[in-house]
Amino acid sequence: MTQPMRIALVGCGKMGGAVLDGWLRSKKAPADALEASNLVVVSPREEHRAEIGEAYGVATVADVSQLRGRGPFDMVVLAVKPQVMDGVLEGLADACGADLPLVVTMAAGMPTSRYEAALGHDARVVRVMPNMPLQVGMGASVVAGGSNAGEEDVRLVNDLFDALGMSRVVPESQIDAVGAISGSGPAYVAYMVEALRDAGVRAGLDAGLAESLALETVGGTYAAMKAQGSTPEEMRVSVCSPKGTTLAALAAMDDAGFKEVFESGVQAAIRRSVELGGNA
Repeated sequence: MTQPMRIALVGCGKMGGAVLDGWLRSKKAPADALEASNLVVVSPREEHRAEIGEAYGVATVADVSQLRGRGPFDMVVLAVKPQVMDGVLEGLADACGADLPLVVTMAAGMPTSRYEAALGHDARVVRVMPNMPLQVGMGASVVAGGSNAGEEDVRLVNDLFDALGMSRVVPESQIDAVGAISGSGPAYVAYMVEALRDAGVRAGLDAGLAESLALETVGGTYAAMKAQGSTPEEMRVSVCSPKGTTLAALAAMDDAGFKEVFESGVQAAIRRSVELGGNA
């Protein structure tokens, strides 16, 4: 009988908490085999640790150094901000030594080479770029392995995150671009809903009604495209009538530089990700 996987989750904020919740609720392999009794959460705040322990039945510790003696672990998941990562890696290296397990990181901008340099011991590192809808089981994640990570390592992490929505394996060179599309994407979509709401208000609609119409339209369009297997182009064309209002709107948006706005935003996000990682 295969032993349950033992995982340490370092950081349990919005994204780390969503991963914990999703894995323990998932009925999709391999996440369905994870057990609360084999998970340890690292969180600095005592009140937060108490909440997590009560809600999920997992063990908690205040600092990564306190993982010493609680292993061996099969995986350590790092769900902390890049700004504090160096200190976390130092503590992790000290706590695990040569028994370092597979390291999975969700931090933006930091290449796997930085983890390998900090951790030594031929560290096996897999980098994940998730996004916020993971919190409701509709995440769009990608996974990339570092130089020491094997195919089985990458496949395991990809399958675990696929249990939280969808996940795909990509070369690490594409991670920054993925972050600019799906990682930041929920903010773009929310901003579009804001813009449609505000345009509706200027056209005389109540703000609440305009926002509901815009939001339901986004969700409904997604659902229809998924159900019909439509491409974005096919959906766009199907809504447009010859010489109609929608074509007039799209033409005006093109004249205002609609696609160029998104291109500019994506490139700015990529540049910032590179800056954060110090790998420019």
